[in-house]
Parts: sequence; C-alpha cells; structure tokens
Amino acid sequence: MTTFTVTVPATTANIGPGFDCLGAALTLYNQFTFTLLPATTANPVSISVKGNESAKVSQGADNLIYTSFLQVYQKIGQNPPPIAIEIGLGVPLARGLGSSATAIVGGLVAANQCAGNPLSMGEIEALAIALEGHPDNVVPALRGNCQLSAGDSTNWAICQVFWQKNLIPVLAIPDFELATEKARAVLPEKISRQEAIFNISRLGLLLRGLETGNGDWLRIALEDKLHQPYRQSLIPGYEKVKKAAINAGAYGMVISGAGPTLLALTNPDNAQKTATEMTNAWEEVGINSEVKILALDTLGARVNCYEL
Repeated sequence: MTTFTVTVPATTANIGPGFDCLGAALTLYNQFTFTLLPATTANPVSISVKGNESAKVSQGADNLIYTSFLQVYQKIGQNPPPIAIEIGLGVPLARGLGSSATAIVGGLVAANQCAGNPLSMGEIEALAIALEGHPDNVVPALRGNCQLSAGDSTNWAICQVFWQKNLIPVLAIPDFELATEKARAVLPEKISRQEAIFNISRLGLLLRGLETGNGDWLRIALEDKLHQPYRQSLIPGYEKVKKAAINAGAYGMVISGAGPTLLALTNPDNAQKTATEMTNAWEEVGINSEVKILALDTLGARVNCYEL
C-alpha cells in the first residue's frame, strides 16, 4: 500500500503594500498523509484530522484538500483513486497564515504525485491560483521563500524576492478568527491616484528593504493604504500592538494576510523583546495570543513517499 506525506508551509501574504501579489513561506507547517486504497473500496475518500482545531475541519468529500485533489484528475481526464487522508494541523485556521493555501497546494501536489506527476510546477501553480483566487499565499506555499506574482487568469510571472537572513519575522497570533471574506468586505471599490502612488512607491522600496535588511527603508516600505487602514478596525488592539512592536525595536508591523495575525519584522537582537511586547500589548486589551519567532521556509511543498 502506497503512502506519502505532503508537507506545506504557512505563508504570510501582502507584507504591507504587496496586496494580493507578495507573500512569504514560513517555518510553520501542515502535513497531509495520503494512502492509496484498493480500487474496490466503497468510499472514495476517508479523512481524519489531528491537531488543536481538528473539530473545525470537514471530514467529508467537501474538504478543501480533497476537492483540490480532484481538480488534478479532472484536468488530466482520469478517475481519481480511493484515498485516505490524514491531516496534521500545525497552521492556525482563519488567522491570516494561509491555512486554505496549504490545503489547496497539499491536495494538488498529492494528486499529481498519485497520477505519476503529469503536471508541471507551472500547471499546478495555475490551478492553485485559480482555486484560491489570488497568488500571494499559494505561490510561496508551493515554491517556498518570498515570491512576487504578476499576471492574469491565464499567464503568471513569478519572481523570487531575496530575503536578508537577519530579517526576522515575528508573528503574534490572537485567539480569535477573522474570515477572509469579512476582511475583504471592508475594502473600498476605488482608491485615489495618490493612494495608488503611495503603495507603488512603498512596494518598490519594500523589495529592496527585504533584500538588504535596511531598517530605514523598511520603516517606510511597510506602510500601506490599500487594505490595512480598513482591516485594522477588525483587529482589536491593533495600534497598541503596533506601537509595542516598534518600541521594542521592530522596523514595522503589518497585518499578515487578511488578519488577525500581526507580523513584525525585526533583527535577531530584538526578536524576543518584540515577541514579548506584542503579546503583552494584546493582553492589556484582554486578548490572548501566541507569538512565534520564525524564519523563511526555503523548500515549499514537499513529498515523502513510502510503502506500507
């Protein structure tokens, strides 16, 4: 019986001004173990879930991992095999850390493995973007590192962004959820020319700031006017946590993805202090949080195969 495990990293998307186009993979993971079942198996899929939030994950055929798995077989025109999926949750759900992207990428990569790898990386990537609706989480989840994506529904240009090794991501993860749909609903339909110029200039500077670790650049580059001014109202204590992070020596703080997780970028000397002060600031407004000092994942989704 063939079994294999797909490991997919969490991601932090947007990183300030890079709305819907910039994201980075982190050293925090979901693991999906797939076991091919005999062709005579009555049920097409069996799903089990392990982890702190396992009760929130569907164990039916509507599970996002399985529906993504089916997309590969639909594309190649084959019937999917019966499969057992064991989900190991390490990425918090609905916190702005790309949990849905791990499910999509995990399902697609697994199906491609089962089918003998008929699809290229680019084809898997295109499917993932179509399923997620935007590239900023699924691309780094698949490829690893920090990735910038530009394109349309049929053609994507993907560029790895160099991330200076002494630039440390500190993530404060609160004990409440924020649905992406709700976070998108507060965004305006239109922005002014000045707001567009503001973000274009910051994104260009951010790419150089990430590459060099230049704190003076990053303090400006992490600013944004497309999404954060609207979403921060959905995150109690946002300004207090941001002030605490900056006072602790962080270059800046942004909303990770759609939130509510908050991401501070700092240097190794200030990482622990930044983590402590961020969680203390949230405690002062009655919110419990878990803070993680992470690094960039450089591998992206990977597969380990073995026979039972």
